[in-house]
Amino acid sequence: MSATLSSEKTAAALRRSARVSAELLLVLLMAAVALWLLGRTWPVVWPLIVGLLLTTLTWPFARFLRNRGWRPAPAAALVTVAFLLVGTGILALIAVPVASQSGQLADGVVEGIGRLREWAAGPPLNISDAQITGAFDAAVDRIENSAGSVVTTAVTGVSTVFSGLITAVLALFLMFFFLKDGPRFLPWLARQLPGRLATDVPVVAERCWDTLGSFVRSQAFVGLLDAVFIGIGLWILDVPLVLPLAVLTFVSAFVPIVGAVFAGFVAVLIALVSNGLTDALIVLAIIIAVQQLEGNVFQPMIQSRGLGLHAAVVLLAVTLGGSLAGVVGSLLAVPVAALLAVIWNYLREQLSDPGEGPEQLDRTPEPEQGPASGGPDADAPVPA
Repeated sequence: MSATLSSEKTAAALRRSARVSAELLLVLLMAAVALWLLGRTWPVVWPLIVGLLLTTLTWPFARFLRNRGWRPAPAAALVTVAFLLVGTGILALIAVPVASQSGQLADGVVEGIGRLREWAAGPPLNISDAQITGAFDAAVDRIENSAGSVVTTAVTGVSTVFSGLITAVLALFLMFFFLKDGPRFLPWLARQLPGRLATDVPVVAERCWDTLGSFVRSQAFVGLLDAVFIGIGLWILDVPLVLPLAVLTFVSAFVPIVGAVFAGFVAVLIALVSNGLTDALIVLAIIIAVQQLEGNVFQPMIQSRGLGLHAAVVLLAVTLGGSLAGVVGSLLAVPVAALLAVIWNYLREQLSDPGEGPEQLDRTPEPEQGPASGGPDADAPVPA
């Protein structure tokens, strides 16, 4: 005989489901409002984020100078100027080889297209020259018919470059102020917040700062190792544009998984166009070997504490960030996911019941030696 459903329990379950659904909708609404406000203030938020990332990269040098007796302002100024000089030198390393080898690369591209046409004309594709010429003429006609769109795209590109320059200048100024005044932020923040927030928010901010700094510095070092090893391989094979490709490998390291694939694809393509199929396969083998060495040796050693994120989570975060905000989204996806994980873990610690398990998730974290605690590393900056 089957059991009869209880009307009281069913009604209670429905009421609970309705309440949870309403609360979830309210949370999603507030998240949508926050994202809308973020989009409206993005011209200000983006330079702030870039300045914060640059600060995490350059803070160890500023801290070294301050520990040697330098005042905050001169130390921050010297580090900012040195960073600007290094950045200018990197841009020169990219621009000069590209300009000097552009003719050779163009000839290689033309030759590669010719080889591709010869391959397409044979089996199994058997595409005739008439078909290729027809497709080329159709593409030219389409470009001519969309001349207005091309002009609009060019104007948009110029506007993007100008906006990028403004962002870079603002980020440099913000980096200087973060390096100079960042250590004062957490004590100031603790004084402004009431009650328990005066403890919780600075602790979360300090953990987020530690996680962000660990991510940026470890990715920079791993990217430097990748760039050196892959650059040496390209130099031995006499592949053109070695320095630009090495710099591209370094920059792409800040976008985990996807960045390495993109930089490797560009290097193999240039090797194929300029040196032929054999060298392209050798370059591919070098890149795979370096990536395996990075994933199994370098990163576990350098990023010992890690971000606490599974590789699948990293891949999904990069994919989602790229689909929502393009290159910027791919760049920020993993740090944002890591910061959300830090916040979630802290909430779990505070909301868990006492004695819940052997890990004692609710234990109060010991004060870290950072700017909020006034410990030995009290001058570690956590800028707003």
